[in-house]
Amino acid sequence: MSAPAEIDARNAGDVLASLLSVIHEGPATLIVDMTATAFCDSAGLSLLVQAFRRAGASGIEMRLAVCGPSVRRILEITAVDQLIGTYPSVPASLMGGLGAAGTQPSSKTSG
Repeated sequence: MSAPAEIDARNAGDVLASLLSVIHEGPATLIVDMTATAFCDSAGLSLLVQAFRRAGASGIEMRLAVCGPSVRRILEITAVDQLIGTYPSVPASLMGGLGAAGTQPSSKTSG
């Protein structure tokens, strides 16, 4: 699923609805393409965690493809990158393995 250029309080509900729709389809892995996302606020972080928890409850692995420095930074500061595997590109996220920070992405599903 491709995320918009900005994820904030204005569109967080729509983005979450899109993610939940994909989760409902039941893929083995959900890749959230945030490579074009330049801004993500607390509402965006919250929806990512909500979607991650819902995906985990459905047995779906969720991964983020993030290349924008400001989005990567907010994920790091809030430790969301420790919860959800993050990768520098969609191809890297499809391959799995090492995350954007060079560490094995976490697969824990705290609830």
